Amino acid sequence: MRYGIFDHMELRDTSLQQLYRERLQYVEAADQAGFWAYFKSEHHLTPLDGAPCPSVFLAAAAQRSERIRLIPLVYLLPFHHPLRLVEEISMLDNLCNGRLEVGVGRGIAPPEHEMWGLDPAPEAARARSEETLEAVRAGLTSERLTFHGEFWHFEDVPIELHPLQQPYPPLWYPGNVDIAGPRGFNTIVGGPAPVAAKAVARYRDLYQAADAGRTGVNPGIAPTVGCAARVFIGDDDASAEARARQAWAAYTHNITLLWIRAGFTTQQMPTDPSAGGDFDVACQRGLVVAGSASKVADYVQSYGEATGADLVMSSFCWGDIDHAEAMRSLERFADALGVAVPA
Repeated sequence: MRYGIFDHMELRDTSLQQLYRERLQYVEAADQAGFWAYFKSEHHLTPLDGAPCPSVFLAAAAQRSERIRLIPLVYLLPFHHPLRLVEEISMLDNLCNGRLEVGVGRGIAPPEHEMWGLDPAPEAARARSEETLEAVRAGLTSERLTFHGEFWHFEDVPIELHPLQQPYPPLWYPGNVDIAGPRGFNTIVGGPAPVAAKAVARYRDLYQAADAGRTGVNPGIAPTVGCAARVFIGDDDASAEARARQAWAAYTHNITLLWIRAGFTTQQMPTDPSAGGDFDVACQRGLVVAGSASKVADYVQSYGEATGADLVMSSFCWGDIDHAEAMRSLERFADALGVAVPA
């Protein structure tokens, strides 16, 4: 089992300078503790994400870490120009000495697309996303790019930058095993253990049926299927649960505000990671786990075994959990589970 960290980097009552400074310390601590990967989201125009340009933050994180994999999860493809993204991926992979992996997706929040002047319809976002990914993969593997599609047209464009990993860094597509499995993308699933276990099994069936290990986007690389949860570790179960309950309210505000501003209700959201703000329901769904180090370790180990996942991706800094609390939680988690990846 490998362990990773997912980060929205929610805004809080501190300056951006302090937020970034503390989060780089957090990534450095995760690297030293032996976490396998740090995953960074991309969201715009919302307090959910104080670093909406993942390439910028990961470039800084590359200079503060040595072993941990650095993974944007995800680049929202409709928001990116393919040539710019080819250059960013190439730069980042070289800056981090080949530790980059790349998550891609279309984004599931129509308000984000609409405010950027993009067509918010899911089918339009999907079409633009698919074509952008095709153009990016072509650019990463070309010396000169010729590409003609519905949205992008390039004729004999010289590609001067290339990633260190060839043909390109491993690719991820979280949240949809029907897309990820046949194509050979790594992926992340969620939900209670029985639900996640079915998703993991379906992913592996689709992966093998498509022979994605040989023909997919990550040929020759064993697939990674991860599961995710927000974590808070305290001195004891009762105090940890009370603090996590408070933090869940702040997280709910941050993850739903973009939708609320656009006139949506939680029932109209495609997915609701906050479980309607109900902490108890979130616990039942496996979205969050809080308690002592031993309780959380037992939960994570049993969850991993029950789902058959290769990776547990945890968030320690979420809602209004501050830097010091997140660092203690991370350290306790690492000590309890022995997260270091064997050399």
